[in-house]
Amino acid sequence: MAAVTVPAEYGYVLLATVSTFFVNTYHVVLTSKHRKASGIKYPVTYATEEQAAKDPKAFAFNCAQRAHANFTETLTPAVGAILIAGLRFPLAAAGLGAVWSVARAAYASGYAAYGPQARQKGGIPSTIALFSLYLTAAYSAISFVLEK
Repeated sequence: MAAVTVPAEYGYVLLATVSTFFVNTYHVVLTSKHRKASGIKYPVTYATEEQAAKDPKAFAFNCAQRAHANFTETLTPAVGAILIAGLRFPLAAAGLGAVWSVARAAYASGYAAYGPQARQKGGIPSTIALFSLYLTAAYSAISFVLEK
């Protein structure tokens, strides 16, 4: 098996990875703001369907909460893909990771402010960036396996 050498540009990969910490914090702040406005108390995760139908603030809380949940569902594979892809393609991985982070913040903003239909503004570019990271990470991993 080949030794792994970290490229000189790998610092950019790490910066893109660190950006996800701040996007997560943005989600926490956004969700907390909407939780407080809606009056939904801990440990309740979501407003009921009835509450959300009657109260726009409860609906907005559900949207912010769902955006955050969706972010955490994709965070681990995104970070893994950024770090793996960056071993072969550091600038591409860093760029795609940055696009993913910015798009996820836009996804959260749109979803929380305007509902599910508005999540596409950030959802489409984040999905494209994430899928590109998956492919780049897979190619990188396969190339390490095939090296003798």
